[in-house]
Amino acid sequence: MEDCKIKNLYNLDETIAKELLEKFTYPWEVLPHIENFIIELGNKLDTDLYEKKGDNIWIAKSAKVYPTAYINGPAIIGENAEIRHCAFIRGKAIVGNGAVVGNSTELKNVILFNKVQVPHYNYVGDSILGYKAHMGAGSITSNVKSDKKLVVIKNREEKIETGIKKIGAMLGDEVEVGCNSVLNPGTVIGRNTNIYPLSSVRGVIKENSIYKNKNEIVEKI
Repeated sequence: MEDCKIKNLYNLDETIAKELLEKFTYPWEVLPHIENFIIELGNKLDTDLYEKKGDNIWIAKSAKVYPTAYINGPAIIGENAEIRHCAFIRGKAIVGNGAVVGNSTELKNVILFNKVQVPHYNYVGDSILGYKAHMGAGSITSNVKSDKKLVVIKNREEKIETGIKKIGAMLGDEVEVGCNSVLNPGTVIGRNTNIYPLSSVRGVIKENSIYKNKNEIVEKI
């Protein structure tokens, strides 16, 4: 499962959560620890750059937060991030520097690396999105299986039993997800991969790929 390892998905210099991610091998192992990490880190942030607002909410002074956005703690909103009209941050969320959380987008228990864009009608739950990852309008991460069983990460014949009920998607750096796609529970998408619009994606997708459908995944040239 080399394709799923943190070191092969992410440039950790592009997130304030580097110290947390370095402790683990696979990104989904990080999910149960995001809440406590935010609280610990938030209390150490430079008060010249960040302002504490509400209960365990730290917002960079350079960030733009629209008055209609809702942010529940614990949360950290990075420098020059943009939280747009009617964004809904339910808590346990790290929004990286220069990231965009857009109209009617919902976040829960997530790490968004720097310059991630989830700009239009996205649901991102129990997920980690790498540097410059972008989710097209209406694309979502589905984080609970319909049978409510624990999520298993599958890469062809290889399987990893996670022991976790809620896992959304792990997107490597610079992944592009097309509009109205569904990333099923436990999806892992390698760096620099493109997902066609209207896709239903599951399992592990290799880096530098173009996902057209489950039977047609080609190498990006």
